[in-house]
Amino acid sequence: MTIYGYARVSTDGQTLAAQDAALHAAGCAKVYGERQSGAKTDRPELAKLLRRLEPGDVLMVTRIDRLARSIGDLQDIVRAVRAKGAALKATEQPIDTSTAAGKCFLDMLGVFAEFETNLRRERQLEGIAKAKAAGVYKGRRPSIDPAEVAKLKREGVGAAEIARRLKIGRASVYRLLEERAAYPR
Repeated sequence: MTIYGYARVSTDGQTLAAQDAALHAAGCAKVYGERQSGAKTDRPELAKLLRRLEPGDVLMVTRIDRLARSIGDLQDIVRAVRAKGAALKATEQPIDTSTAAGKCFLDMLGVFAEFETNLRRERQLEGIAKAKAAGVYKGRRPSIDPAEVAKLKREGVGAAEIARRLKIGRASVYRLLEERAAYPR
């Protein structure tokens, strides 16, 4: 039986050090860590860890929200762990999927983690709407200059060549050209 740890932070400004230390203190032979949003299901280090699990192994996290942000994703991960004959445990929460009580608690925490994520998203959208109303929030600056695309098109350059020269997608070129044709400036 091997205990593997999984540590995750969402942003570059955060550090894995505290989770790493807690997981090693809990007896983890190896800790897989990454900087990825918990909302993303495509996490290379987690996938690597799940592939490595064997019957009797344990996947250890500090808290369930480090593993998943939605109940659906959490259940998918738990199913993958179980399919390998392994168990899931957390150092800061009474979770042990090898027991009925631990599984029940895991499901409850998963629901609350998803609820928290949804609340955070609502607050963010409210803040953006408020900032837009105040004229503060302008959104991301356009990364493509429509005038440059139009200029190259007038010079007879094709869409594929425009995309190559400006290092943008060909679909973006077509979209901008269609917009310009629909709403000439």
